[in-house]
Amino acid sequence: MSGPSDYQPSNPALQWIERRLPIMGLVHSSFVAYPTPRNLNYWWTFGAILSFMLGMQILTGVILAMHYTPHADLAFKSVELIVRDVNYGWLLRNMHAVGASMFFVAVYVHMFRGLYYGSYKEPREVLWILGVIIYLLMMATGFMGYVLPWGQMSFWGATVITNLFSAIPYVGESIVTLLWGGYSVGNPTLNRFFSLHYLLPFLIAGVVVLHVWALHVAGQNNPDGVEPKTEKDTVPFTPHATIKDGFGVACFLLLYAWFIFYMPNYLGDADNYIPANPGVTPPHIVPEWYYLPFYAILRSIPNKLAGVIGMFSAIIILCFLPWLDNAKTRSSKYRPLAKQFFWIFVAVCILLGYLGAQPPEGIYVIAGRVLTVCYFAYFLIVLPLLSRIETPRPVPNSISEAILAKGGKAAASIAVALAAAGALFVGTLQDARAEEGGTKPPGNNWSFAGPFGKYDRGALQRGLKVYKEVCSNCHGLSYIAFRNLGDAGGPGYSVAQVAAFASDYKIKDGPNDQGEMFERAGRAADYFPSPFPNEQAARAANGGAAPPDLSLITKARSYGRGFPLFLVDFFSQYQEQGPDYVAAVLQGFEEKVPEGVTIPEGSYYNKYFPGHAIKMPKPLSDGQVTFDDGSPATVAQYAKDVTTFLMWTAEPHMEARKRLGFQVFIFLIIFAFLMYFTKKKVWADSH
Repeated sequence: MSGPSDYQPSNPALQWIERRLPIMGLVHSSFVAYPTPRNLNYWWTFGAILSFMLGMQILTGVILAMHYTPHADLAFKSVELIVRDVNYGWLLRNMHAVGASMFFVAVYVHMFRGLYYGSYKEPREVLWILGVIIYLLMMATGFMGYVLPWGQMSFWGATVITNLFSAIPYVGESIVTLLWGGYSVGNPTLNRFFSLHYLLPFLIAGVVVLHVWALHVAGQNNPDGVEPKTEKDTVPFTPHATIKDGFGVACFLLLYAWFIFYMPNYLGDADNYIPANPGVTPPHIVPEWYYLPFYAILRSIPNKLAGVIGMFSAIIILCFLPWLDNAKTRSSKYRPLAKQFFWIFVAVCILLGYLGAQPPEGIYVIAGRVLTVCYFAYFLIVLPLLSRIETPRPVPNSISEAILAKGGKAAASIAVALAAAGALFVGTLQDARAEEGGTKPPGNNWSFAGPFGKYDRGALQRGLKVYKEVCSNCHGLSYIAFRNLGDAGGPGYSVAQVAAFASDYKIKDGPNDQGEMFERAGRAADYFPSPFPNEQAARAANGGAAPPDLSLITKARSYGRGFPLFLVDFFSQYQEQGPDYVAAVLQGFEEKVPEGVTIPEGSYYNKYFPGHAIKMPKPLSDGQVTFDDGSPATVAQYAKDVTTFLMWTAEPHMEARKRLGFQVFIFLIIFAFLMYFTKKKVWADSH
């Protein structure tokens, strides 16, 4: 443990400061000379990873807050403008959104490691409880952050989760009204959540300081659960632990970068690329993947109040773990039965996460109830019982003895843990949006797919022509300016071509000096005009259904590809389900309605559209648009070209993202290798 420091700076200025504010001595005693158990494995590096991720979340969050507008009418658009118009705004947005998931990945590994090695046992009870408090604050912060983009899933997730507090007797309704700032989720709710989301990370940082303080008072636990007895049992924190943690952070950054640059939407929900609409409820409302196990517990209990109590109890019970498990042996490494039940508990959590993403019906509800009982039984029955009946294996007398006696079982346990972590992704990152009777779209060979994918310039220009001559009659492109057609990574038009293209449009402007609105020729700075003056006019012209804006349509539509393709997609970086869906719907119209299928009057049959009944008539037919480059004038060609164009409107910086990602990966791989060999040299005399 750290104690009074004997650090004495040689610089006179530093000596003057140190006598009055011994901050350097505190840092030296806590992070340089601090004695660290020499047998710590790589699971202990997740503490450093979490510190790094907290710093990244705060830094990116502060910068994003400078550009975000917390207003119900402007929030969604402000997020899109950050991604499109702020310098490297797409990178900041991806780092922050993906960082939330990576933060929870790291914290779950950190918590499971503490469970396995008994890091909650005496004298580290306060350390463990502070960790649970940090986890609760993280969950609150993550939930409020998920609401801020003000998409469909954000809005309805906020509605469902905040409504849970109404189950509290007597004061529940008052709490909900306070959270909402009114009688429904709206602009006051968004403002409250933005304020709290900005504040809570700094509160988390403060509790983290207490967490680290408690760690240095009680000392670090270790895989063998044996307290250090002599200097042979420990090594200085710097350079040993810092270099080892640095290597672990570098490896974790590779996973982080994988999602940031190549799969930024894999961990999100397509519905959140649709602006919040209180009048349209998504077919299946689910929270982010890291809440799914607790969401499953909530839904498995039929009584609302009991479900809320069960959900929060599943977290609060962790605070009592030091007293529920009275076993004298800390580490499950020396407790055969405890080890087996631990992995069963991990499997229960993974399965609960899977069930949380499924519709609350049939076998899923029954399985959820069984697994909920298993979850609480682990803490309330298994651990107290094992502490009485289990006979652990002999524990080494010292850390040095344990190091000399270690065998080859560590690799096996790491392999099992990695498999469990993989299963966590498999079970909880499933796309929960059911097709509701729609046929799954076929996959396509898109030019922009994969780590080195690029937009086909010819396809972009042809797709723009299809949009202008066909789609623009009903659908807008409100997030695309004419100037974007000349941006790098886009259709590749020159400044003169952009100006000529824009001048073909009539833009409503004003008022003029006489106070009247007028029309003028479009300019490069103008955005694509909407075909309708307002939503009511759009509905009136289309049988009551407003045609959606197409700027984000390829990211706002998706479908589940099923097992094992979702696993293949993770490693192949395939996330083009949206373009697959859009292209399929454009080609899925059939004149003849199959037997047994009933289509409402005013609707059209489409085999790929969920429910098969679509209000939009068949938009494309062969020979409808003529291409200057001689490409086939077929529906299949039109569909693929306009989908490619719409993918660009949704991801205009995709090429820059992948290009920068390749450079970052090269740097991180080299950095990880350098850290690994440095670690080998530093630890050469310590093993």
